[in-house]
Amino acid sequence: MPQVEELAALIARFAPTDGVYDTAIPRLKVVRLSQPSEPMHGLHEPALCIIAQGAKQVILGDQIYRYDAAHCLIVSLDLPVIGQVIEATPDEPYLCVKLELDPAAIGALMLEAPPLADRELSPGPGLTVSPMTPTLRDAVIRLTSLLEAPADIAVLAPLLEREILYRLLTGEQAARLRQIAVAESKLQQVNRAIAWIKRNYRSPFSVEIVAAEARMSASALHQHFKAVTAMSPLQYQKQLRLQEARRLILANARDAASAGFEVGYESPSQFSREYSRLFGAPPRRDVARLRSAEAAFSN
Repeated sequence: MPQVEELAALIARFAPTDGVYDTAIPRLKVVRLSQPSEPMHGLHEPALCIIAQGAKQVILGDQIYRYDAAHCLIVSLDLPVIGQVIEATPDEPYLCVKLELDPAAIGALMLEAPPLADRELSPGPGLTVSPMTPTLRDAVIRLTSLLEAPADIAVLAPLLEREILYRLLTGEQAARLRQIAVAESKLQQVNRAIAWIKRNYRSPFSVEIVAAEARMSASALHQHFKAVTAMSPLQYQKQLRLQEARRLILANARDAASAGFEVGYESPSQFSREYSRLFGAPPRRDVARLRSAEAAFSN
């Protein structure tokens, strides 16, 4: 598949060693990994992810989404996920390009793209995998190739980003993309709830408070929040707390008790129990395993 090979060569050129690289093109990143990764917990922001080589899986709730060069991943709001590169070798590394989705640009295009019927605007999972199309891949190749012509980026990158968004807005995920930019869509109401939880995740809260922020009833929030994120608002809060605690322990050398307290846990035993349930091991053992894997990978 010449298109796939061309995109892989571009990514490899601007991601010469393993890692995630920002580029001179706003919102565009390139990724390279030469071996399968550990499952990594994180908050995935709205983005289009296109693989040129290798494969990856992303877990949201109890659903597993696998994608490769024949598919693309679309994430429409901030979601706590588990990501894992599952196919990569030194000779054929995992190569991916990620374009963060800009709600303002999507909104501007919606004025020109064909309208959708109301029934197409019902909320669905905020993370989906779709087949790649030659037209979408071609636009991504042309955007990425601008990295070879830096003087052209300021003028041409916005046009090519616009083309990519247009392809998405007229494809099978059109309804989900359009909801990103519609202020009173169910997705945006859930997004308001998510933004509130992200600001206040350290503190206890009631679903009624979050529902008021989302401008929905508590029952409607629970229904639509779970449809979009595959979890309840309280489960979402718990994921944020535990991911931040893990970061504090790993990056800032905090002990488990102080990290748990900082993210809102009052009981060290409850923190350790919930940490083990999410990450598969108590804090000390989990962090030791991560550091050992990181050291082995760097060598």
